[in-house]
Amino acid sequence: KYSVLEERESGSYVANLAKDLGLGLGELEARDARILSKGNQQYLQLEKSGNLILKEKLDREELCSDTDPCILHFQVLLKSPVHFIQGELQLLDINDHAPEFLENEILLKISESSHPGTAFPLKIAQDLDVGSNTVQNYTISTNSYFHLFTLNHSDGRRYPELVLDKALDREEQSELRLTLTALDGGSPPRTGTSQVLVVVLDINDNAPEFAQLLYEVQVPENSPVGSLVITVFATDLDAGTYGELSYSFFQSSNQVIQAFEINAVTGEIRLKKPLDFEEIRSYRLEIEASDGGGLSGKCTIAIEVMDVNDNAPELTMSVLISDIPENTPDTVVAIFGISDPDSGENGKMMCTIQDHLPFFLKLTVENFYTLVTERALDRESQAE
Repeated sequence: KYSVLEERESGSYVANLAKDLGLGLGELEARDARILSKGNQQYLQLEKSGNLILKEKLDREELCSDTDPCILHFQVLLKSPVHFIQGELQLLDINDHAPEFLENEILLKISESSHPGTAFPLKIAQDLDVGSNTVQNYTISTNSYFHLFTLNHSDGRRYPELVLDKALDREEQSELRLTLTALDGGSPPRTGTSQVLVVVLDINDNAPEFAQLLYEVQVPENSPVGSLVITVFATDLDAGTYGELSYSFFQSSNQVIQAFEINAVTGEIRLKKPLDFEEIRSYRLEIEASDGGGLSGKCTIAIEVMDVNDNAPELTMSVLISDIPENTPDTVVAIFGISDPDSGENGKMMCTIQDHLPFFLKLTVENFYTLVTERALDRESQAE
């Protein structure tokens, strides 16, 4: 198991593989050692000296998105005799992204009848980094009406909550402008800002309410773009503009906004792009219903992406020996790996060859096979 910082240059030293395997100088080359990875993507390169180096500059966010830890799997193959060693390369995050709000201005409508101590959750900032390098804290510009708390979501993300310190008076001041700042855990921290516009409203005494606080939906990954996922519906006892509702996403991640769209009038949520079970298996949508007076109600939609058998197994040939000496038993002819990104029954694989051939398949490790002669071959009876 090795670890390396992301964004290091191609050719950067990772470790001395020969030393870690307890092999002498030149023994790796004598045994024709090579590095294998799933598919055709190679991140590491083995030098004659036994040093393991980076083949290219690696971007953790590109390879693993927000998955932490970011682990790249590889195998070390030694021939003569054949031996496999499993390897892991952990890609460590560096603070190369600043927090960013999806909107330059956050509109917050607050009734003048709101009592001190009332809390108002604000929209979160996005940060592609992970761990301590992602958003850790929020601050608000100095003012006489509000202070700010930074709280933890159930999924580990941090979000800001504005707390009212003293009663608002619309006739005295109808709106306030505040600056919300998001800080990550870097040293020094990177920051992102958004303006918060607080509009003070006349009294509206009924907030929208959803029939359920949590909706659970299952969506097949092959559903076409534009498919209806679910329709949410809220009610408001007020009349006129105070009873007219508008639906929107609330505190949603980039992944949610890219994959789904919501009709502000009807509450219909539809697919905006094709889903991929192998990439993202579930989404959590927070929906806000706002009335014309600035009050709002919220609900959560948990969407489970259902796997479809949409990936064929792949076979990656690592070693192929086309010329075999006759009269030599137990000769390794080929070494290859098989993979299938699907899950469950859709991802189970079986590997076979024709019955009449003088070879047999031998499973080595984790879907890697060797093709070996079943007996000594005779060129005079069959040359190929």
